[in-house]
Amino acid sequence: MKPISARILHRYLGFFLAGIMTIYALSGIVLIYRNTNVFKLSHQIEETLSLNLNADSLGKALKMRRFKVDSEDSEFIYFKDGSYNKASGAVSYTQFELPVVLDKMTHLHKATTNSPIYWLNIFFGASLLFFALSSFWMFLPKSKTFKTGVKVSIAGAILALVLISLS
Repeated sequence: MKPISARILHRYLGFFLAGIMTIYALSGIVLIYRNTNVFKLSHQIEETLSLNLNADSLGKALKMRRFKVDSEDSEFIYFKDGSYNKASGAVSYTQFELPVVLDKMTHLHKATTNSPIYWLNIFFGASLLFFALSSFWMFLPKSKTFKTGVKVSIAGAILALVLISLS
């Protein structure tokens, strides 16, 4: 049986992963905007909580991460996109969430070892590493294309290092 060349493996693995690369690319773009409401849908929430909660207790009761009070008076606590009436316990706020498909895609992108699909991220990362390295086997080392490719790769690595150092 004839051995499979890096070029053929590169080609068919690329075709196999085209769909997941698209999902990772789109979810990566969505994640860039995670601290904004871009792509998110708003939902108005109205509920009744315990009376006379303080700011810390209100944040815990609402289960909001990074909860911060904008202002407070004797009757109300005002926070981003909502308010809480201390006397009645009524709280009204707007919650922003990604549509279901985008939410699932971003959870795939952010999977950790606690997720049942973390192995997919490991496989995908290893495949990208293979793509980066196998691209150097596509051309003979003495060819002009290979030498230009090495220079472009070095330029890309330098750009990435500069951008990392700026962040």
